[in-house]
Amino acid sequence: MTRAAAALLYALAAGFARLPWPVLYRIGDALAWLWRRLDARESFVARRNLEIAYPELLPGQREGWHREILRTTARQFLETLVFWTRPPASNLALIRQTQGVELFDAALASGRGLIVAAPHYGNWELLNQWLAWRTPISVLYRPPDAAIGEAFLRRVRAGAGANVTQVRAEGPAAVRQLLRLLKDGGVTGILPDQQPKVGDGEHVPFFGMDALTMTLLGRLAARTGATVLFAYCERIGPEPTFALRIEAAPEAIADPDPRTATTALNAAVERIARRDPAQYQWTYKRWRWRPAGSGEPNPYQKASG
Repeated sequence: MTRAAAALLYALAAGFARLPWPVLYRIGDALAWLWRRLDARESFVARRNLEIAYPELLPGQREGWHREILRTTARQFLETLVFWTRPPASNLALIRQTQGVELFDAALASGRGLIVAAPHYGNWELLNQWLAWRTPISVLYRPPDAAIGEAFLRRVRAGAGANVTQVRAEGPAAVRQLLRLLKDGGVTGILPDQQPKVGDGEHVPFFGMDALTMTLLGRLAARTGATVLFAYCERIGPEPTFALRIEAAPEAIADPDPRTATTALNAAVERIARRDPAQYQWTYKRWRWRPAGSGEPNPYQKASG
């Protein structure tokens, strides 16, 4: 039943994704307008995040950024439907620029293992397909709450071929699997700005405010000696075209001290997000979990009354 439902969702997504790009983008713009009109969850969270991350903005500036972020977020959602349901070769043809590929090739050739840190910036699903085109990769992911959602996610990401292994981010078993992979010279992809469970991370600054940050990436790097690279597919120009960018991670990201490592991790993600704030995923409740005993309220809790 779950597989059948996932297959139906896939068929619907594939049919929708056949629409021409200009039509898809107009639909995305209408969705963004609706989010703002209704002050939907995406609109509320994005506005709150801008208040936290960019307190220096004037009200008019913040509203302009907010409008552009929602527009880009809606378009990114529709782009992803396309990438999930069209052949990877046609998707990869949209990457018109590359930077730092030599770093990626050198890391593969070293045989030391490679951790690709892929922030929620640009289109990370297109990045997944590029990585799978170049090498077998194990992608760490947090499974959706619904079984149908997970079945759908597994199906669409399997479209990149046998080079992709999806690893559920659940407990010690996932850590052991990734440790073995990296020690054998393999490659894993991790979203470094995805919040871990409470107790599995460190609260360190991100855009000036402490955010619960995963220690997993730093622990894997420290224990295996694997190379860490940041990678993202950044939108360029008005058409659906992208630049693939790969950058070396700061050495401190593999520091045995978890606070040092996570501070370096967040600084690197922040630097990428500041390249073009509209391309970062500001609809995510990045600062939801406050440090224990701090007395700080959840910044996304709406005032009652």
